[in-house]
Amino acid sequence: MIFDLYHTLVRGADDERDRVVGEMAVLVGVEPAALVAVYHATWRDRLVRWDVEETVRILAGRLGGTPSAEAVARAGAHRRALARRVLASVSPVTLDALDALRAAGHPLALISNATSETCEAWPASALARRLDVAVFSCEIGVAKPDPAIYRTAAERLGVAPADCVYVGDGADGELAGASGVGMTVLRTIEHNDSDPAWNGPALATLAELPALLRG
Repeated sequence: MIFDLYHTLVRGADDERDRVVGEMAVLVGVEPAALVAVYHATWRDRLVRWDVEETVRILAGRLGGTPSAEAVARAGAHRRALARRVLASVSPVTLDALDALRAAGHPLALISNATSETCEAWPASALARRLDVAVFSCEIGVAKPDPAIYRTAAERLGVAPADCVYVGDGADGELAGASGVGMTVLRTIEHNDSDPAWNGPALATLAELPALLRG
């Protein structure tokens, strides 16, 4: 089984991300709303190309800022703290569902369109101890729905894509991407209904998964 991360295993925290980026703007001396706007506009670059400090330097520079190395480091640390908080927000019910799936013999993987701070925080998270494989867009340089990211996860699990079940909320065209490489797709609406037009089964919560697979 392969899971998406944001809006699937954990809440998306979109509003909190914008707040944190606004606070980072103050640290590096640029206008908060402007930094939030360019963060949104450059999401693909941040997913596959830039680490935290590069992002701060590049985007502050585009806004006319010239932050010191110390200011960039402080802003990066602020962003990393958010990544740790979001990963720590995983619910006990979700962890129990993952434990039940592992106990039933299902290898588990993650595919996430995520920036570098999430990848850095991942090893210390409760989720990392429950998943056998984690593939991050920032790590391999491609993002969902590129077929390569799904095939990478399947390869690391040692199985064919057609043998995988992909579970996600549907953001970034991820469900169509998974289906396109032959995976069975389950849409979750627990945290966000990101792809309501998807024509397939939907899960109200991940707690439904163990019983669904037994059936």
